[in-house]
Amino acid sequence: MKTQLELARDGSITTPMQQVAEAEGFAPETIRALVAAGEIVIPMNPNRPAQKVTGIGTGLRAKVNASIGTSSDIADLALETAKARAAEEEGADTLMELSTGGDLDHIRREVLAATALPVGNVPLYQAFAEASRKYHDPNKLDPEYLFELIERQLADGISFMAIHCGINRFSIERLRKQGYRYGGLVSKGGTFMVSWMEHNQRENPLYEQFDRVCALMKKYDSVLSLGNGIRAGAIHDSHDRAQMAEMIINCELAEIARGMGCQVMVEGPGHVPLDEIEGNIMLEKRMSGNAPYYVLGPLPADTGAGYDHITAAIGAAHSVRYGADLICYITPAEHLALPNEADVREGVRATRLAARIGDIARYPNRREREKEMAKARRDTDWEKQLEYLMFPEQAKKIRASRVPENTRTCTMCGDFCAMERGISLFKDDIRGDKCGGQREDSAV
Repeated sequence: MKTQLELARDGSITTPMQQVAEAEGFAPETIRALVAAGEIVIPMNPNRPAQKVTGIGTGLRAKVNASIGTSSDIADLALETAKARAAEEEGADTLMELSTGGDLDHIRREVLAATALPVGNVPLYQAFAEASRKYHDPNKLDPEYLFELIERQLADGISFMAIHCGINRFSIERLRKQGYRYGGLVSKGGTFMVSWMEHNQRENPLYEQFDRVCALMKKYDSVLSLGNGIRAGAIHDSHDRAQMAEMIINCELAEIARGMGCQVMVEGPGHVPLDEIEGNIMLEKRMSGNAPYYVLGPLPADTGAGYDHITAAIGAAHSVRYGADLICYITPAEHLALPNEADVREGVRATRLAARIGDIARYPNRREREKEMAKARRDTDWEKQLEYLMFPEQAKKIRASRVPENTRTCTMCGDFCAMERGISLFKDDIRGDKCGGQREDSAV
């Protein structure tokens, strides 16, 4: 079976490529060419034929990923399937199942059955969790079991995998020689892999046998997401030598993977101050040949716990503005607790809004909805406003809780509504649809 990348290189426009083109408003040939170049990926393991088709990459709407999963403290399958459904209901584009507690095979299969979203995971989580249970020491993980596990997860229908191939002896040496880390190591998979390598004095098998990783991903046409296991967990560690060594390696591996016909994207930070986001994305795009970039947040401050979904939304909007393609949401529970269903909903909403803000900054021709919203607000047309809002149910709930005496206004201004007075003053001058059209056309 050929991958979407190989079929695109052969000149074939597949059904998934056509579906992405229709959803994004592009010609199918444009999508085919970008898939062939490795600038767009379509995560769609054929073992799950009913899943939604989503394109990630150049020119497309920025996508939002929601992560769920059990922990060693809370392993509630019903909660995780409810969170999966909630993420889909709120408009997430992809889902990651990141469980480390309970029957991990069963949980994964139940989550896959609960949603139509493309589902990704981190195979190292289950590998080290099971080694800990079996041997009481994750450093006793058998590399052969790791590869067996990757195939088992792919056979279940996992459509993209964050695999930590960029951690190797060279990148660990950079960490050792720089002699500090304010935030330590924060990637679960990355930290356990570093520990395994140090304990066993061996190379990372995922790096050492990278061709084997690619062969497995190709077999199921699953997208290889090159994980950032040495990502910064504090803004003061952003772009240190250890993180940059891993990024360089991952970008090299992305080129190798594409050469083997494997769909691939690169993962990024993490914690990064606002002024460094543009540079981070420029480096990834330049070094990887414009591979799709998947970023966690990012969080531009370390002190926002309790509101880290807002912290991350600020970072996400900037990231999308400068070229990030897939944003992993952050919930209000980040750094504090396992997210519940309400946290998932809030995290998806905040990240979708951030992605929207980034998209309309990056692509000025996508601002039509904002203009229509502005006109409806100008005209105090509440029905049309609800039509254009991203979160109409929340807006209706707030408005209904404080009903104004004059239903054309809101209780913020009441009789002093600027919109009402402005329309009455300039009714013939500003009510038309062409208001500001010349300025907008020139801006586009």
